[in-house]
Amino acid sequence: MDQSPLTAVLKEDGDVHQVSDLSLRPLDVSDIDDFMVWATDPKVANFCSWEPYTSKEDGMNYIKNTVQHHPWFKAICINNRPIGAISVTKNSGRDACRGELGYVLAAKYWGKGIATRAVKLVAKTIFQEWPHLERLEALVDIKNLGSQRVLEKAGFQREGVLRKFVIMKGKSRDRIMFSLLSTDPH
Repeated sequence: MDQSPLTAVLKEDGDVHQVSDLSLRPLDVSDIDDFMVWATDPKVANFCSWEPYTSKEDGMNYIKNTVQHHPWFKAICINNRPIGAISVTKNSGRDACRGELGYVLAAKYWGKGIATRAVKLVAKTIFQEWPHLERLEALVDIKNLGSQRVLEKAGFQREGVLRKFVIMKGKSRDRIMFSLLSTDPH
């Protein structure tokens, strides 16, 4: 699964017109500078459960204490440089057949198909890596239209709106449930 490349072009001016050497790999503490690009951006953190990071030390602690112990957490990379992250979180007990997908991408790369390609790559392999998994879910803020499009383009089904489902940053928010089943075409 790691280092599964997809082709495209990264312009010298840093503007992405197509995706170049897109891969997923473990996020490491040595990636802290790249991590801080998206983790400190209020636009990126807007629909996330976390506030923008304000120190490298906090970012390094997150990578060491959370990311490196997570059962399935990968950096989304272009030319092996992290520009975001994607994870699948296992459920347990009666919910062990389900996993929750989460992803984040530096704002500079929004709207270029990168998140969609990363989600498709995960969907293509996660059911093989975790044979007990029958359903991959994603909960998206009702106002996060970009993330909704990513999931729809990746083959997820929109199931419905969960009203006043979670309190985020002091406000109750509606979420949309998306899912992909192991039996769905990917």
